Amino acid sequence: MCADAGYRGTAARQTIQAHGYIPHVQGRAQEAIDLQRHPHKQARRWVVEVAHSWFNRFRKLLVRYEKLDRSFVALNHLAAAIMAFRKVKLKANIIHG
Repeated sequence: MCADAGYRGTAARQTIQAHGYIPHVQGRAQEAIDLQRHPHKQARRWVVEVAHSWFNRFRKLLVRYEKLDRSFVALNHLAAAIMAFRKVKLKANIIHG
């Protein structure tokens, strides 16, 4: 489980391990030092932050107009599918936005 420095305490680490995850807890400063040592390696936590940023581009999800949970979950699945299709290299781009 990738987490920031807010989860460095023993209680948080024990909770992470109790749920069967391997804790990967580093602050931004430590990640910057690791990046200087290994320039080809990217920080793991940034993958999650980028995904949240991509979901925030869908205004209907950001503001949450939906009243029903199932409608909101369905829109999240649709947004995830659109993001996945945008990553596929095609000769013609069929999904714009």
